[in-house]
Amino acid sequence: MRITKVYTRVGDRGTTRLAGGQEVAKDHARIEAYGTIDELNAVLGLVRTFNARSDADDASTARLDAMLHRIQNDLFNVGADLATLPADRWKGMVLLSDADVTRLEDWIDELNADLGPLRDFILPGGGPVGAFLHQARTVCRRAERRLVEARRLEPDIDETAVRYVNRLSDWAFVAGRWAAKALGEEEHLWEKPARD
Repeated sequence: MRITKVYTRVGDRGTTRLAGGQEVAKDHARIEAYGTIDELNAVLGLVRTFNARSDADDASTARLDAMLHRIQNDLFNVGADLATLPADRWKGMVLLSDADVTRLEDWIDELNADLGPLRDFILPGGGPVGAFLHQARTVCRRAERRLVEARRLEPDIDETAVRYVNRLSDWAFVAGRWAAKALGEEEHLWEKPARD
């Protein structure tokens, strides 16, 4: 793919084009879904930036960055699929598979093995890397809601993307806790309200 011109003026009318050329409203369910996936990817870009600048040891920084790099590429593939009607998919187009979901589950288990048991709810935070991972988790949940809505309207949207994004929010939660521990950042617990 080669982009020669950034602006097209199509959006001036409140519409945009899918990969196959179909003009749709900018608030179309597919656009809402891949727009939220793109937002999530941008938050993960912030995580990578702050991770690279962190005081964590090189092995921890590299471990998290490798995961983030793969996830960002996976999310780009989800967005491309959402921007493409099934009839317009091209030969060699990368689609997520069950193996991608399983990879996330394996990473969750690996990171969680380094953490102590969670005995109460934690507040989002844990330093800049942890905090941005918690933000990614919340954007990821919204992306999941947008995907579910889009699939309800267009059942031919790949179900694997929904499962991947669902698992990704779990990964972001565990990765946020793991990053806080790796960086020696304090996690703050939710304080149960006192009853009179």
